[in-house]
Amino acid sequence: MSIAENRRARFEYHIEERYEAGMVLAGWEIKAIRAGQVQLSDGYVVIKDGELFLIGCRIHPLGTASTHVRPEADRTKKLLMHKDEIRRLIGKVEQKGFTLVPLDLHYKGGRVKAEIALAKGKAEHDKRDTIKDREGKREVERAMKSRHR
Repeated sequence: MSIAENRRARFEYHIEERYEAGMVLAGWEIKAIRAGQVQLSDGYVVIKDGELFLIGCRIHPLGTASTHVRPEADRTKKLLMHKDEIRRLIGKVEQKGFTLVPLDLHYKGGRVKAEIALAKGKAEHDKRDTIKDREGKREVERAMKSRHR
């Protein structure tokens, strides 16, 4: 079940490979995520000291979630993956010019997981082609709807 989706990433980047990573979260963050108070559109993944961190994922704190903790909405979250997967990602990001982008957050076995992608940025003309294709599909769907009436 999807919690939050980064639709902007699919528009801005060519997605090459997808990976699933666990997240280190605080209790107030879990409560806020269950309430749907999460935004992923400005998020990106950074590699520091052989570990993955999700930056820019905003989790808006609930007013009733905690009384003794000062929630920070833009806190950097650590992503959990196997070391060999992280090493493979580091190699591709450093050598081939790929970037790591969060695609969505979802539940798996009662835990929150992040789907991250190895991606390359699209050029401006590729983005225009994407928009053109999307509008063409909409027009076809509208034409099909009007014929059935």
